[in-house]
Amino acid sequence: MNILPIEEPLPKVSLFKPNTWPFLMLGFRPLFLLSGIWAIVSMLIWASVLSGAFSWQGNAPATLWHAHEMLFGFASAIAVGFLFTASKNWTGVNTINGSHLLALCSLWAVARWVFISLEEPYFWLAISQGLFWLVSICHLATTLIQANSKNNYQFIVILSLMASLNLTFIWLLATENYMFALTFSHLAVLGFTFLISVIAGRVTPFFIARGLGLKDQVTTVRLNRALFWCSLIGMSGFFAHHVLMSPLNPGYVLILTAVLHLIRSVYWFNVGVVKVPLLWSLYGAYICMSLGLLGFGGAYLGLPWQAKDALHLITIGAMGLMILSIMSRVSLGHTARPLKAHPLMSMAFILCLLAAAVRSLLPLFINPHDTWLASAILWSLAFAIFVAIYTPILMKKRLDGRRG
Repeated sequence: MNILPIEEPLPKVSLFKPNTWPFLMLGFRPLFLLSGIWAIVSMLIWASVLSGAFSWQGNAPATLWHAHEMLFGFASAIAVGFLFTASKNWTGVNTINGSHLLALCSLWAVARWVFISLEEPYFWLAISQGLFWLVSICHLATTLIQANSKNNYQFIVILSLMASLNLTFIWLLATENYMFALTFSHLAVLGFTFLISVIAGRVTPFFIARGLGLKDQVTTVRLNRALFWCSLIGMSGFFAHHVLMSPLNPGYVLILTAVLHLIRSVYWFNVGVVKVPLLWSLYGAYICMSLGLLGFGGAYLGLPWQAKDALHLITIGAMGLMILSIMSRVSLGHTARPLKAHPLMSMAFILCLLAAAVRSLLPLFINPHDTWLASAILWSLAFAIFVAIYTPILMKKRLDGRRG
């Protein structure tokens, strides 16, 4: 006799009981929405600083505040929200929700406020940001270990690496070691390419097969393994070159990694991808990461494309566009809605791609300051579209009445 799983019915929503709020039933809901809003607010602050409309009063250079908030404020929260949600699927174990999730989001919000508001923010920034990482990593580890999900233990290590980079970055700011702080921000970008490589290797062929109704998904086991180690070696080489003053040039490994990514993208390609916004945006983001890594490695070999411009093809075109695409898909799928993006999301994806092209390529031809401002505006518009469309989706119950 088959035993049907019985879910506990959803409790009636009460204002004073966060455990009943649909918004707090799974990690992606508050972390995606808060990060989407912060992507707009922080970028508009940055644009105001660039234009002279806002006078920066912080002790650290505004460029380093901008780098920290984009990498460790915005992108890290998205990564945590995604992994909380994915780990529930991988293990069947319920992940953080309700009042505990509210407390975690509050830690994240406090860190954002502390950095921009306090005259000497670094102690409290390290405390709030460090606690956010500690709770996130411990909860993810508990979930994966409880289910003996050994294939996913690597995400515990990757998040721990990102947390270490974050806290080191804050320490470098506190000690006014700004050049090393900038180096660690670049290392964090490479860390995110490592995370994207692992996640994209899992979800992209699956999403393409499912989105196009294919019988089988493409598998690239050897390439995945090669990319894992090349990414690690590339990060280690970058660290050794800039921190340990190794004479070895990391550009060669970075270029090799980029080429392997491009080869993997060829295996994944199907002409049907270009007809589905949730697929071409994901695929386009992966191509941006590959080309950005290629340019970043090439800068070490004397190519004219500046390293910082190539990095922005990764941060805007790869991280930004992939985040928009995955947030859109996860928010639809995990609220029991059809996996069909709102027509305006195609515009958001295009705006994000334009922001990446303007910031990373146009400085070769026109005044870089103008490209920074234009890119910031395009980015803000892209995420404003996401927030406008997905706020009601993220705030409401699933359409099927289940938890999540």
